[in-house]
Amino acid sequence: MVVGICIGETSLTEVTFISDEMPKVGEYVTMEYDGKKVLGMIENLIRGNDSLNVDINDFKAIQKISRIGGEDNYIKGKVKILGDVNDNLKLPRTPVLPGTEIQLADEEILDEIFNVKNPIKLGCLVNQSDVDVNVEANPILSRHLAILAMTGAGKSNTVSVLIDQLLNYNVPIFVFDMHGEYKDAEFPNGAVNVIRPKINPHYMNFYEIKKLVNIGGNSFIQERHFRKAFKRAKRDITDGVAQTNNFLQIMYDILEKDSLVEGSDKQIIDVMNKIDDAMDRYSKLFDKDIGNILSNIKKGHANVLDLSQVDESVASVLVSHILRNALQRSKDAAHSGNKKDLLDNSVFFILEEAHILAPNKRDSESKRWIQRVAREGRKFGLGLCLVSQSPKTVDHDALSQMNNMIILRLVEPEDQRHVQSASESLSQDLINQLPSLNVGEAIVLGLMSKVPTLVKIDMFKGRRHGDDMDIVSYFKDSLKREEEEIKRAEKETLDMGYDY
Repeated sequence: MVVGICIGETSLTEVTFISDEMPKVGEYVTMEYDGKKVLGMIENLIRGNDSLNVDINDFKAIQKISRIGGEDNYIKGKVKILGDVNDNLKLPRTPVLPGTEIQLADEEILDEIFNVKNPIKLGCLVNQSDVDVNVEANPILSRHLAILAMTGAGKSNTVSVLIDQLLNYNVPIFVFDMHGEYKDAEFPNGAVNVIRPKINPHYMNFYEIKKLVNIGGNSFIQERHFRKAFKRAKRDITDGVAQTNNFLQIMYDILEKDSLVEGSDKQIIDVMNKIDDAMDRYSKLFDKDIGNILSNIKKGHANVLDLSQVDESVASVLVSHILRNALQRSKDAAHSGNKKDLLDNSVFFILEEAHILAPNKRDSESKRWIQRVAREGRKFGLGLCLVSQSPKTVDHDALSQMNNMIILRLVEPEDQRHVQSASESLSQDLINQLPSLNVGEAIVLGLMSKVPTLVKIDMFKGRRHGDDMDIVSYFKDSLKREEEEIKRAEKETLDMGYDY
């Protein structure tokens, strides 16, 4: 089917065309010229009328022209060149010849595009529901992914579909669940393994706990006292003589005894005060009776760290601790030279609320380790998925390391600019489509897909808790319950022989 004809000057990356029937944005087309068959995607469409131009300001004149000038309407569009169908989608070396017909891509070409070795089925084409969209699993796991959308656009459903598809491959998935959406979820292709937000201090290094207690880099005397207490506390836990699970309390008690010694340094009290302040914030974080969190990860499970009951500072500590240990463990396995050990330690981390854990304009420990895993993780089998409804506040360095993106509806221009600056393959025309996407529709691009794609994401077939609360129905039903309770009480009163 002929969509249109190329007009004007063409380039190696895009062509303009005129059509007499309206095609759809996101449709794939082909152009044959110079012995090549080139694939493209319609990225932009406009309708116009030469007679009804914007320079006419007389309403009655416009009315008259519109009655007789309907035949002057035209449809103009822009096609992004994706590559030569017969040469592994390599970009052509010569531009399209003006006057070349543009045709809809046939089903055989589309099937070839979405036929991948390790398919992750995300959904179907927005404009062709009979064409399934499969992306390649390996680039997602090794080259990272960002799932970005405004609130209510279908982000949580997309994450759930992705998790369920990855479970097909027995992949160990680790979800930092900020709102408890996935702890009670049911995935058709695998089970959920809920992990408690606790850290055994034995697996924390000195600098992690030092940051928790806010011992400054130039506070050398305080650091010396703190280091001494840290070593003794670890020894007490290892020897089994500690009287409490609270690691900070153990350190506090050690320093308190030191402070009672005649002539002791007054700065011990300053360290105790900082530990006391940290205990208010982190007292529930430590548990000396559990193992390393990473040892609780199960293959083929959605391993969910429930962070819904902890504040942002505790969440940041947990994220940095887990990512630091995972990266170190994988590096140790890589240096051992045993590839199997390296692969056995592979994990795909999904970070909900990435704008909180990796903020763009302030520093945090979690942000530091997210950046490091984003840069180094692919060499050591660690994958990362950043999920956010506020892309503009996600750290730009981390976001730019996401070589794959699933972008649902984004309306705010600053969000759009931030995402575009972090992605080389997101054109302005695709950016312009983001506000017009419906719920559950997304632009998919990156190494996981051979071509940019407009996808209607499948509805998740399992169960989760990420939907908005039906507040009106709750209070409406509560009113009915109150009325029924009053009637029941009145009936019981009458049955007892009382009358009003």
